[in-house]
Formats: sequence, C-alpha cells, structure tokens
Amino acid sequence: MPVQPYSLFSDFDIYLFRSGKHTRLYEKFGSHKVEVDGVSGVYFAVWAPMATEVSVIGDFNRWDAFSHRLAGRWDQSGIWEGFIPGLDFGEVYKYGIRTTDGILLEKADPFGLCFENALQAGSAVCTTWYEWQDEEWMQKRWRYNSLESPISVYEMHLGSWMRDPGNPERFLSYGEIADRLVPYIKAMNFTHVEFMPVMEYPYDPSWGYQITGFYAATSRFGGPQELMYLISELHKNDIGVFLDWVPSHFPGDANGLHRFDGSYLYEHEDPRKGFHPDWKSYIFNYGRPEVKSFLISNAIFWLDRYHADGLRVDAVTSMLHLDYSRNEGEWEPNIYGSNVNLEAKQFLQDFNTEVYKEFPDVQTIAEESSDFPKLTKPVHDDGIGFGMKWMMGWMHDTLDYFKEDPIARSYHHNKITFTSTYMYNENYMMPLSHDEVVHGKSSLIYKMPGDEWQKFANLRAMYVYMFTNPGAKLLFMGDEFAQTTEWNFKTSLDWHLLQYPVHKNLQDFVRDLNLLYKTHPSLYELQFSPYGYEWVDGDDRDNSIFIYLRKSKNEKEVLMTILNLTPRSFDYRVGVDEHTDWKVILNSDDKKYSGSGVEAVISQHLEEGWNHRENSVIIRLPPLSGLVLQQSKRIKKSKISEFLKRKK
Repeated sequence: MPVQPYSLFSDFDIYLFRSGKHTRLYEKFGSHKVEVDGVSGVYFAVWAPMATEVSVIGDFNRWDAFSHRLAGRWDQSGIWEGFIPGLDFGEVYKYGIRTTDGILLEKADPFGLCFENALQAGSAVCTTWYEWQDEEWMQKRWRYNSLESPISVYEMHLGSWMRDPGNPERFLSYGEIADRLVPYIKAMNFTHVEFMPVMEYPYDPSWGYQITGFYAATSRFGGPQELMYLISELHKNDIGVFLDWVPSHFPGDANGLHRFDGSYLYEHEDPRKGFHPDWKSYIFNYGRPEVKSFLISNAIFWLDRYHADGLRVDAVTSMLHLDYSRNEGEWEPNIYGSNVNLEAKQFLQDFNTEVYKEFPDVQTIAEESSDFPKLTKPVHDDGIGFGMKWMMGWMHDTLDYFKEDPIARSYHHNKITFTSTYMYNENYMMPLSHDEVVHGKSSLIYKMPGDEWQKFANLRAMYVYMFTNPGAKLLFMGDEFAQTTEWNFKTSLDWHLLQYPVHKNLQDFVRDLNLLYKTHPSLYELQFSPYGYEWVDGDDRDNSIFIYLRKSKNEKEVLMTILNLTPRSFDYRVGVDEHTDWKVILNSDDKKYSGSGVEAVISQHLEEGWNHRENSVIIRLPPLSGLVLQQSKRIKKSKISEFLKRKK
C-alpha cells in the first residue's frame, strides 16, 4: 500500500489558508475516505512546514515511520499529503514528524475527527456525516437565539452531570445523556444548554479546557454521531445548544499542537506572548495567518457539522491583554504602547465577522472579566463583534452582597445598585457559573448566611433578582436544586438531595422562574435596551429594599420586582403610576417553595404620590423575599359608565 499522490487542495485553498481567510479547512486537512481511480482508501494532509519528513503511522504498518511517507507540496505552503489505498474508517493513526534536528515526533492529527480514549491518544479515521432530524429547529432557531428572546442557559459538564447509577465510575454515553437530559431541561423550562468543552482532551482535571483534538468530539461518551444525536434531540424539543470553545490556549502535551513540527508552529515563539503562566499552557500565535485559518475553521466546524447554536469563547480577557497575569517586565507593550494584544483583537473581530456572515442565527458569547470596550459592538464600529458577554462584575458583586449577614447589608447596598450604571454598555449574560462553586469557594447554598431556612430564602431571593434583571441567564448544573457540596468533576451531582422537600421545592422554584421569564415579554423583549428597565426605589439602604420595573414593547406589559433582603416582614409603601392595579404573580416566600408562607397582600391603594409617582400602595413584604407583581390598567370611572351602557 504505497502512498500515492493526491490532493484536495486547490490553488485558491492554499491562498486562503496562507492569508488567514480559509474558513473550512476541515474539508481539506485531516483524514478523508476517498476513491482514487476506482480504489478506496484514505487521503491525509497535515501542516508541518519545518519538518524534514512526514509519514502516517498506525497499526496498519506497525507504526513504522518509513513505510508511508507523505509528499511535501511544491508551493511552499508547508503541507504534506498523500493517498493510502485500502485504509478504511476506524483505522488508528498518528503523524510521524521528523524535525530539523533529526528527532521523530509522534503527533495526533490536529484535524482528527475522532481520538482514542487514552492519554497519548491516536487519531482515528472517521466521518461527521449524520442524517440530521432537526430541520424544523434550524429553520426557526433565529427566533430562539434572538437577543429579543428569552435565553436561559443550563451550564453543564457532561462527565459529572449524571453517572451510571449502577456503576458511579462509568460515564453515561451521549445517547444515555440525551434520554435523561432532554426531558429534564424541558421540564425545567431552560431554553438552552451550554456544554463545557466537548472537544477531545487528555486530562480529566482540566474539565476539557486543555484541548488536544480541536475537531474531535471527546470519545469519553461515544463517537461524533452520538453527540450529534444528543444535539438533535435537544433541538427537536426546542432547546438550543451552546458549546464552550477554547481558542485561548492549548496544553504542552507531547501528542498535541505544542512544537508540532519541532518549531513554534501554532504557539507564539516569544514566551511573553506564547506561554500562559497561570495554566502552564501555550497561547496561539494570532498573528500567523495559517493559525487564524485553523481557529476560525474550527469555530465554523462546530456550527456547521454539529449544528451548535452558539459558541461561548473561553478566557477572552487573557487573549486581549498582553499583561494578563504578568508582572512588570514580563510583557511587551504593543506598537502604541498599550497592553492590548492587537493580533488577538483582530483575530476575534475576524472570527465574529465570519461566524455571523455564515450563521447569522447563532450567538457568540465572550467570557471576559475586564471592561474592554465595545466587546459586543459591531466590528465596523471598531467593536469586537460578540453577540453577548458574561457579566462577571454582576456575578461577583451579587455573590459578595448575598454573603453578607442581612444586618450588614445596608453598608453594601451599592453592590446591587451599581450594576444599573453599566448594564447597557454591552449585551450581557448574567452567569452563576462553574467557576463559583469550586476551589474552596463553596456551593451557592453555603455562600448564603444564616440557618437552613435563611440560606434557602436568600438563594431564592437572589434567583428572583437574577431572573428579573435585564440580560440573558446562565445557571450551573446543581444550583437549581442547591447542591450542597462543591462541584466535583469526578462524580455525579447529588441527585439524592431531591428526596428532601427543601431541595425539591427549590428546583420547582427555578422551574417556575424560568417559566415566568419565558412567558413575560417584559423580562426579555427589551433586555438589552434601557427602555426595558426602570428604578422605582433603589435608595432604601436602611431596609435593604430594591424595587424596579421591567417593560416590554407593549406599554401594558409591565412587571415590578420587590426585593426585601432582610429577615423581617412588614408593610411597605410603594409608588405606582396613576390608574394602575397590581397583582402578585410570584412570591419566593410561598410555602410551596419551602418559604415561611407570608402572603404578599396589597392592603391599600392610595391616591397619594410616592417614589415620584402619582399613586401608591401598601404591601406586606415577606422576609428575605423576592416578589414579582404584574400591572393592569384600571378603567377610569367615565369609561366604566360607558362600558356599562354598552352592556345594557
């Protein structure tokens, strides 16, 4: 079976690749089953410009680096390619790459679609062909992914959401996860799921963020088609799928991209730009056109072949800042003397431009913790072009506030009100993510102060605050039923907690909050517009009371949120607009949610001004509670008489 000359590349492909503008390299690089002159086999192509020799090695040739040498292209592209007759799907292989100093490296395929489930895994010849059954979703998903639609995301780690009950050491397969996850997400009223990285990674404690197979679905849970089945089943039930995507760094694994051909090929040669001191990993060289083509093609790949509805881009802050986690003298300013990584900025702009050009009905979401300007503004306005950005400041301020004993909360009042000063600077997603329940930070429920009743009351009130504030939502798995331990990637969530009413009732509460969010346009229609939010009272720090309105395009659709973040119940006066009535539609202190059962009764309607409004009401506030009230217009007396006349 000698290697035969063959190529999938056109001259135009090579031009695009070398100029950083090729967006579908996965159709060319990697391993592809083809037929040449009536003979079936596999075509291989790999980029290794500094290699002196490249061969395909595997079981089929006893891992002999001399048997099947690929030919280097004549065009100085650095691509090695060739056709090996007789090979078929399932063949495990690597590339044997001879460096300029004579060392033979054994590397997995950067474009491999499947990997062995092993630490130094080989790639496997496979296909991403799948007979999708989600046509209806794909045609209408622009509505579900729109910034004017409810977006409530369930963030999850596939390996620890749920394990085999009969064998807790065994991962569930993608198909088994589908059978359990789809009805759960549907019952809980989440609109989307976000999978922590599903790309192949060798080291479980990295949670998937140290990737070696950027084009391969991890084999821990099955093959590509099984992951596609999971996504298709979610889509058939009107549930969107976001994938975590990691273009920020990669590990120094000998099997992966690091020093791929013996040179700094994918990573930046200068360690001030190419080595990440926190994660001991390597940073992509965003100024190298071929690397840009590799990464942008990878983003398009997951949207194209796996029908993903969006990509949450990890560690954007570290990409955009040359001095990220570096001391003085450990970084070099850009040509303008600032700390912005101009090459990374341009890459992200190009990435967003290409994604939205080819898939205008998806979302790109930045995990970014600084105040980098215009992250979700259009590229043509010198923005970075993301659809949304994680609101990290909100997350930290909110958790810091709720950790405080209610007695001291009056001194931290601004941690809640400050958000409103910048909430419309970007299109924000409000996350309570996995990062907040690991590494000694404790679970969400144990961040809350007080005894068990107060902890759950605080958590319910915080969720009301989250779900009624402007912006998309994200909640990490287990937080919906108050997982009591920190997240552990090695084990299943503690589903047994649902046998206790206080946990089951919290789960019901999150379900009802999601439903409230999904069914009231005032909570989502203008969630990225300043016209959708209005303070009623944000100044009562003595009582730790917060009151605000949420509005829709229809002026009749108005909701009011009242947060009482102290453990006392009392009557409170609230300003309302003239000729409006209000009805409580959600009370976090309801007994069905394990609350104390104090009913939020409106006892008086006063034609007296309050909170700079014409009228006011007196309402009983339950302790440590969040209330949601719905407005209705009161018919004026003159109109009532006209109505009665028509009835006669």
